[in-house]
Amino acid sequence: MATGPDVLVVNAGSATLKLALVAPDDELRGARELAAPGGRADLAEVRAAVDELLAEAGLDRRADGGARVAVGHRVVHGGRDFAAPVRIDAAVAARLAELTALAPLHQPAALAALDEVREVLPGAVQVACFDTAFHATLPPAAATYAVPASWRERYGVRRYGFHGLSHAYASRRAAELTGARRVVTCHLGSGASLAAVLDGASVDTTMGFTPLEGLVMSTRSGDVDPGLLLWLQTSAGLGAGELQDALFHASGLLALAGTADMRAVVDRAAGRDEAAVLALDVYLRRLRAGIAAMTASLGGLDALVFTGGVGERSPQIRAAAADGLAFLGVGIDPARNAGHAASAGDTDLTGEGASTRVLVVAAREDLEIARGVRSVLAAG
Repeated sequence: MATGPDVLVVNAGSATLKLALVAPDDELRGARELAAPGGRADLAEVRAAVDELLAEAGLDRRADGGARVAVGHRVVHGGRDFAAPVRIDAAVAARLAELTALAPLHQPAALAALDEVREVLPGAVQVACFDTAFHATLPPAAATYAVPASWRERYGVRRYGFHGLSHAYASRRAAELTGARRVVTCHLGSGASLAAVLDGASVDTTMGFTPLEGLVMSTRSGDVDPGLLLWLQTSAGLGAGELQDALFHASGLLALAGTADMRAVVDRAAGRDEAAVLALDVYLRRLRAGIAAMTASLGGLDALVFTGGVGERSPQIRAAAADGLAFLGVGIDPARNAGHAASAGDTDLTGEGASTRVLVVAAREDLEIARGVRSVLAAG
């Protein structure tokens, strides 16, 4: 029988704060989503949401300050310091603040949520779980940029990888369902990345020093020629702030199709809207190439996993990706793929005669964070 405390999972974004209470047996007791403009939610709303979640579990924070609950915070960047979940004390919190420059869009929101939840639950153990930690196993050939050694040593320039909590859960779930050793996980949402996972360890991924590298995303460019950015600065006169804003917020599907909503892009492409057709072609070309590259890093492919909002909800994207990967043994059953609903949970979509299993796995970063919290508690 599962034992231990309930885990309050805290997922702070730039505009929302998501709270979920996970029981020791991984049952989701309840969840709340609060507005967090500028990355900070209203403290009174946080307190009320926590009280409601705990009450549903028969707990009362006012009785013990939350000591019967542990808290797991999703933190995007752990830098070179944190390769596993860690109990948050003053020194850890200070180091997380110092890493803000590596994740300026995400780290401040996580730190703000930490402050608020500590005030609401002063007696609870607080644990940081990192999106970068899963990729700490990248071999040097995958993690190293061919840039001056002084940059790598002085500034910590390397490929960190992101979406690690999602990739870790999806790859482990795929192994449970199929016994697969060589797994490529496709986290496709507003942000998107791939990971090559061998026997549970990340050996390659598409995101790098920042969450900008790799696939085309909703508003992010993915890979571009760095020489282009230098040219835009030196010849076109664009400043660093302009480039950052454009690459993170005004590129990707939004730049190509005029909308960041994949559903709208797919619908318009079906009607032969030229901009939407081009956007999908660019998106899928990068996606298929990335999956093939991840497969090369693994030396073969046992299972291909789709997760995230687009991965779980877009049969068109799954089918189009698979159509270009038959040479890797990938094939999707058309009826199962078209009939899959996100509410159906984890589903095998493998087509007849395909040698590679194709799965849809529901994104459950909350369970991965709860798992990380329990590992910290078990270690004392």
